Amino acid sequence: MIEPYDDNYFMKKALQEAELGFEKGEIPVGAVIVVEGKIIARAHNLTERLNDVTAHAEMQAITAAANFLGGKYLLNCTLYVTLEPCQMCAGALYWSQISKIVYGARDNERLCGDLKTKLHPKTKIVGSVLEEQSSKLLKRFFIEKRNLN
Repeated sequence: MIEPYDDNYFMKKALQEAELGFEKGEIPVGAVIVVEGKIIARAHNLTERLNDVTAHAEMQAITAAANFLGGKYLLNCTLYVTLEPCQMCAGALYWSQISKIVYGARDNERLCGDLKTKLHPKTKIVGSVLEEQSSKLLKRFFIEKRNLN
């Protein structure tokens, strides 16, 4: 049986969130959290708007999903995020006990995989889903930002 929605479908939804962040002058990272094929949380970076270094897309999505579910654990949930989570977000995802993380682009200097940040032992991680689209959006943002300064 073919699933109606796959990792590419949900990553495209996360990319739409990243585009919203881009339009607001935020670093364009978007996230959605899915349970049983349904999006229960959508978020993008809000660090500039909220003047809060912890307002990453993943953190916003975790809070929204926990509120939707009525509990702090994100069991049977999948996070789709356009950039591999940083250490802070990976720590929050660890505590949420999320079942799966799917990310797009990588940043080899600051992100959880290269820094050996632990995720919950039951969390599965899949990388490089729509990596090119995610990377292009981030690169476009930083090129435009440099040209404005």
